Amino acid sequence: MIEAVGLTKRYGAKTAVYNLSFQVRPGVVTGFLGPNGSGKSTTMRMILGLDTPSAGHVTVNGRPYRQLPNAPRQVGALLDAKAIHGGRSAYHHLLCLAQLSGIPARRVDEVLGVVGLQDVAKKRSKGFSLGMGQRLGIAAALLGDPQVLLFDEPVNGLDPEGILWIRNLMRKLASEGRTVFVSSHLMSEMALTADHLIVIGRGQLLADMSVKDFIAHNSADFARVRTPDDEPEQRDKLSAALAEAGGHVQPEPDGALRVTGLPLPRISDLAHAADVRLWELSPHSASLEEAYMRMTQGAVDYRSTEDQRAGLLAQPPAGYAAPPPGMVPGAWPPPQGAVPAAGYAPPVPGAFPGQVPGHAPGPFPGQVNPYAVPPVSPQPPAAQPPQAPPQPPQQPAAAPAPAAAPEGAAAPADLTKRDSEDAR
Repeated sequence: MIEAVGLTKRYGAKTAVYNLSFQVRPGVVTGFLGPNGSGKSTTMRMILGLDTPSAGHVTVNGRPYRQLPNAPRQVGALLDAKAIHGGRSAYHHLLCLAQLSGIPARRVDEVLGVVGLQDVAKKRSKGFSLGMGQRLGIAAALLGDPQVLLFDEPVNGLDPEGILWIRNLMRKLASEGRTVFVSSHLMSEMALTADHLIVIGRGQLLADMSVKDFIAHNSADFARVRTPDDEPEQRDKLSAALAEAGGHVQPEPDGALRVTGLPLPRISDLAHAADVRLWELSPHSASLEEAYMRMTQGAVDYRSTEDQRAGLLAQPPAGYAAPPPGMVPGAWPPPQGAVPAAGYAPPVPGAFPGQVPGHAPGPFPGQVNPYAVPPVSPQPPAAQPPQAPPQPPQQPAAAPAPAAAPEGAAAPADLTKRDSEDAR
């Protein structure tokens, strides 16, 4: 049995657990529920002696965990399935734990078979999936065949077959007289697995009762009544009769009526007296999830808000003028009858719509502009009229001989020689 009395834990100015008292009895599966940050993991760490309480105390079978002789043989726990040396195989990881606790080596093969890892026993755990790692952590908790077991989110990463297996395993362990304490956020699994519930919020105890009593105390029971859908006058007649008898009637979105304040036999008698045919008359009992949400709605620290996406709305670049109505960005010329706005220029082929003149044209490297105007296919040249056959080139007329220089004048430079030098 686990017993906590006035358990309190503070981390500086933050109080994670405050004056928490409860008992976890053997023979039943006790669920441990609470919102994120409510102190569930801190409480489990104090039970296992990993954290020292600031006030109060917690005992396992009448003793603090640190004072238990050979504690792994008495208490098994799964807190963090990833706390495994990745270089070790599943077999050697369990063998190391067994040798530290004086457990026979043959027990390793037994628990590997219980959790279904016998075929991968010699593989290194760093290659395990999340579900396989979870099974290995459960095997470590079962290694010493303890009488007290603590599981923190045991179904995390398991497939449907694995969830059914761990559910049946915990119920089987409890039927053997063991103390089973399970923390989980899956209300559907707690409804199928747990017999008793301990609910905390912001480090304080909110409920300590059976699952049945918890649902009854935290749900609004009502009756669902449905009349023929094609006869709305019968629904109105029944609503008036129920309201006159003291019932509170509310319409449901699907056309049914939600009735509170009247038992089902009384509703049936009133419908019969009003000559109203009923298609449905059924009691509604809240699920564990509904009851849990109703109890813990004031103890939730992390609430989500609506995503406004304000920072992701596309804004037109500066200087961009929207095209006139009827004109599609990137389309040119405009459709028949559409008049471009003043100052509106046709887009450059290949440019993005709204591209500001003067900026880098075209898309980024490797980016395709979906609005680019496809290039116009070149048209074949038009046929030309026949031309006259080419005439042979005529020889140029001989240049006149240069006039003789007057006597005594300097001879002109040799131009042919100068041209040859320039060519070189």
